[in-house]
Amino acid sequence: MNGLMIGLMSGTSADGIDAVLVECTEGKNRSWKVVHTLCKPWSLAMRGAILDACRHDAPLQQITVLNVRLAEHYANVVLQLAEEAGIDLSRVYAISCHGQTVWHQPTPIEVGDGVCAATLQLGDAAVLAARTGCKVVSNFRAADMALGGQGAPLVPYADYLLLKSDVESRATLNIGGIANLTYMPVNCSPDSVVAFDTGPGNMLIDAVTSHLVQSDMDTNGLLAEAGTANRILLKECMAHPYLDRLPPKSTGREEFGTVYAKWFLNRVSDLNLTTEDALATATQFTADSIEQAFKRYVLPHGSVDTVIVGGGGLRNTHLINLLRQRLLPARLDSFMDYGINPDTREALAFAIFGWETLHNRPSTLPSVTGASKPAILGCVSYPPPG
Repeated sequence: MNGLMIGLMSGTSADGIDAVLVECTEGKNRSWKVVHTLCKPWSLAMRGAILDACRHDAPLQQITVLNVRLAEHYANVVLQLAEEAGIDLSRVYAISCHGQTVWHQPTPIEVGDGVCAATLQLGDAAVLAARTGCKVVSNFRAADMALGGQGAPLVPYADYLLLKSDVESRATLNIGGIANLTYMPVNCSPDSVVAFDTGPGNMLIDAVTSHLVQSDMDTNGLLAEAGTANRILLKECMAHPYLDRLPPKSTGREEFGTVYAKWFLNRVSDLNLTTEDALATATQFTADSIEQAFKRYVLPHGSVDTVIVGGGGLRNTHLINLLRQRLLPARLDSFMDYGINPDTREALAFAIFGWETLHNRPSTLPSVTGASKPAILGCVSYPPPG
């Protein structure tokens, strides 16, 4: 049995929507062939609305309305993807939409008369189904959290399917707003996969760049490369308690978002740092936290031959050069070297998850998320009949 799936992803960097059209094949040798991809940046207005919704004091009215507006944008991207690929949406088996995470609370906190953990991704699936005429799989993280997991990271399941090797040990490293890694030893089984969020990826770097030079990013890391990391501030950053937590663990803007960036920028001012030195410090913080994560939580399980890198951080030449030094003797490759577009890797993963869900198969790694058992992910929304 073959079928076309569309995967949609908009990550914590809030830089845009990644979409992928995938031909899924059942049978003894299941496969997932990418047919077409599309990356659509957010407008400044939409990016601002998303970042505002990630604040701890975001108005509920704005979050509620943004839920629908995001779905309309997702629908427009689906329509454009189908047009570019030359297919009618009636041929699409389903859309898998991760949605836009605005708050991820994997550690239980008090609410009402008890404590619980939760996560919230926006993008109304009913609206997306109505606009496209396709059934939609969404709300992927909730099922894992209902089983005591953190609802993240989920992508390691796709990494395991697509990239496990019988000749070398591999790790994937995605540097989005948050950085996360997946370690797969030689001939790994699902239970031997190690994966977790390491800490900040581009999130702090982008926030500092936006504040100091009114730009979305430090292109190629040129400003950071021209500066010198401040040892005092870097030591304070590396003392963040998240870095010392044992996996399974996941994080997001609640730890390294607006509040953390404000603290960092206040310390930049206290220490009278230049723009270049501030960005050098933020960039080295990302690199050092990734290096520490490998040394503490990966290498005790075995050596790493190859690290496969993706996410927006792949375009930060200075950051990648820092990581090449820190992760030796491992070789750094790009997902593109393995036939996977780094920009749409996570959208591909969610297309796979949706396919698994619609075939009643779990697509989680409990050893990674901390759940009591594997979960069939997501909720299914159907288009209007007729």
